[in-house]
Amino acid sequence: MAHIVILGAGTGGMPAAYEMRAELKKEHRITLINSNEYFQFTPSNPWAAVGWRKRADITMPIRPYVERKNIGFIAGTVTEIDAENNVLRMESGDSVDYDYLVVATGPRLAFEEVEGSGPHGGHTHSVCTIDHAEMFYDRYQEFVKDPGRVVIGAMPFASCFGPAYEFAAILDTDLRKRKIRDKVPMTFITAEPYIGHLGLGGVGDSKGMLEHELRQRHIEWITNARTTKVEDGKIYVDEMDENGELKKQHEVEFKHSMMLPAFKGVDAVANVEGLCNPRGFVIVDEYQRSPKHKNIYSLGVCIAIPPVEATPVPTGAPKTGYMIESMGTAIVHNIAAELQGGDPEKAGTWNAICLADLGDTGAAFVALPQIPPRNVNWFKKGKWVHLAKIGFEKYFIRKMKKGTSEPLYEKYILKSLGIERLKD
Repeated sequence: MAHIVILGAGTGGMPAAYEMRAELKKEHRITLINSNEYFQFTPSNPWAAVGWRKRADITMPIRPYVERKNIGFIAGTVTEIDAENNVLRMESGDSVDYDYLVVATGPRLAFEEVEGSGPHGGHTHSVCTIDHAEMFYDRYQEFVKDPGRVVIGAMPFASCFGPAYEFAAILDTDLRKRKIRDKVPMTFITAEPYIGHLGLGGVGDSKGMLEHELRQRHIEWITNARTTKVEDGKIYVDEMDENGELKKQHEVEFKHSMMLPAFKGVDAVANVEGLCNPRGFVIVDEYQRSPKHKNIYSLGVCIAIPPVEATPVPTGAPKTGYMIESMGTAIVHNIAAELQGGDPEKAGTWNAICLADLGDTGAAFVALPQIPPRNVNWFKKGKWVHLAKIGFEKYFIRKMKKGTSEPLYEKYILKSLGIERLKD
């Protein structure tokens, strides 16, 4: 009998736990560990930040749903991974032994890399967690009574730019609904070398379409932006040229803000010798397995993927939902193969598929593979994407409650895009 521990119960870890349970024999034990008692559907946080969703709409308790599927659950923080002895040490003082470890923690939000940033003692907000989205909304309710300039965007070393564009458009839409958009100048500040880069070197005509979107919504922008410091009501930005040399310095005053932070690896994971790159992301082979620690697998935002290209201000490559789902499926099948005496042979996809809500419309992109040159390079916009993302939110949460192991992205998003199945 083997004990498989999955560390992290987000949009990658929780589906992987269900799929693992469906694939492995009952004699094998599965334990899910998460720092919170609840699952949160992170893609909906931008809606929560403007009050379009409440916490109860996009979160759910983990324990009752996974335990009825014969999956153990521990709510707590892992402070140390003893990879040599296959032991996790918890903040509570308890220890958890494992035969296989699946790391699905997501990132650590590295607000400390820009002085004065972050919602905890800093002067910027984020939509990376439901707690942060609620903090933005609490401040927003006061802001709409006395509005002013808003800054939105992404700091250097951010690796998921889509939510910044989503939030800019969602906030614009909400302000128009409140009939106070004319009182709120908006500036989009991003480490990307150009609008629509997305950490992917652009997808289709993402540059032209997203520039058009920002112009239509009267949103100014600064690209190649190295945010250096934030003070109460002011953000300091060095705008770099294409050679990484200083082009212009900006001091942008604001009354409210949402800036996505740099991502790093979670400390307990980053501290394991030989497991991670210098920023703490897990190094994996084509089978999602650590080359050094053969019984440790990893998926999602916490894995190391090289940037698509060098940029004047550092940017990371995003890990989209379809990619993360395929990583989880590969891990499940590879661990199952090892338990049967075989070798890992299934690889996750490097295809990127995304539905981005833009408040009253939406944008969808497909990059096959994620790193250029590509076989498919497709970017489209329309109201249907907005509706599809709402539908997917409900579909995903319902499936997490049912404990299904079916491939959610492949079944729902590919169908909504008119694609039956993708092959690398």
